[in-house]
Amino acid sequence: MLDELKAGIVVVGTRQTVKTVKANEARLVYLAKDADGHITDEVESACKNNNVEIIYVDSMEDLGQACGIERKTAAAALLKE
Repeated sequence: MLDELKAGIVVVGTRQTVKTVKANEARLVYLAKDADGHITDEVESACKNNNVEIIYVDSMEDLGQACGIERKTAAAALLKE
C-alpha cells in the first residue's frame, strides 16, 4: 500500500496535500491515523469535496518513512500521472 509513495511523485505535508487536492492534481491521499483531528479534518474535507480516495496509515512516522523523509508527516498526496 505504501509502496506507491516510493514509486510515484508525492507531495508531503498537510498544507501541500490540501493545495494539491483542491487543484485536482491528487490521485490518492495518505493520512496518518495518529495525527490531530484539527489537522486531518481539512484534508478529509478537501478529499471529500474533490472525490479523492484516502488511505489511512497507522502512524505519522510510518507515513514519513514511506515518503522517504526523516520526519513525521500527517498527510501525503500521490500526484496524477
